[in-house]
Amino acid sequence: MWLVILACAFLVVAATLVHYEALRLLSLALPGSHVVPRAKLVLVILGCFMAHALEIGLYAVVMHALVRWADVGTLGGAATPSLATTLYFSAETFTSLGYGDLVPLGPLRLMSGVETLNGLLLIGWSSSYAYMSMERYWRHSKMRS
Repeated sequence: MWLVILACAFLVVAATLVHYEALRLLSLALPGSHVVPRAKLVLVILGCFMAHALEIGLYAVVMHALVRWADVGTLGGAATPSLATTLYFSAETFTSLGYGDLVPLGPLRLMSGVETLNGLLLIGWSSSYAYMSMERYWRHSKMRS
């Protein structure tokens, strides 16, 4: 169980740092670029999407490693879920979609709850950033017209 708790702490910090750096890079690169405001907003959405995909991938890789080599549980009773299965489960958990077709068993349940909470916070952060970007670039677009 302690291994899962340490993995959860690591993943929360790692995912938050990935997200921070992605948004920081967007904040540094976009204002001075010679891209039209509409394209800047598309880049904001794509940048946030890529950050979330990387964060989901981090959770999936760690979850797969814990299941495969640390024997901390499994997903839905499968002996050893594949990396593709843990990636699917991670995406479903991170976004709090929760189809319920895969169910974590054992200490892995804690990681699922932490991933959901972390995903909700990071998705909220992306939403806030996208809104601020829309205000900035729409206002800038109106000034140029």
